[in-house]
Amino acid sequence: MFDMQMPWYEFVLRAATVYVVLLVLVRVSGKRTVGQFTPFDLLVVTLLSESVSNGLTGSDESVSGGLIAAATLIGLNLLLAIATARSRRLEKISEGSPVLIARDGVLFKDVLRRNHVGPTDFDKALREADCDLEEVRFAFLESDGQISVLKKGG
Repeated sequence: MFDMQMPWYEFVLRAATVYVVLLVLVRVSGKRTVGQFTPFDLLVVTLLSESVSNGLTGSDESVSGGLIAAATLIGLNLLLAIATARSRRLEKISEGSPVLIARDGVLFKDVLRRNHVGPTDFDKALREADCDLEEVRFAFLESDGQISVLKKGG
């Protein structure tokens, strides 16, 4: 149960490799992936975790190996959080920046398409802001995938 089939450092290297590659893939896939999950998005994330699970531990099924891989993933996530809190540039690279999707009542449909956001998501954000398109001063697709709407003043 605790006997590992590989040296401990191989678990660390495997976990670090999987972490970095998945971080890049999720970042490249766009803001929509990290925003509110649709059932399809949830399915993709679940299958993604299953597809890399053997890559984390190889053929090792020990509790120790799994715990080393898990601790490495958590440690890397903590290090990334600390680094992005201290570096604006690294934060922008890893988390992205807001994108203007509407201004002065004009929706930029090409920007929505490029960021994989459907018109129904934008309509929902308008309803949540109790706002019509004509009342929009600015609307942003935030780096976390949420849409924020600022109404025109008085």
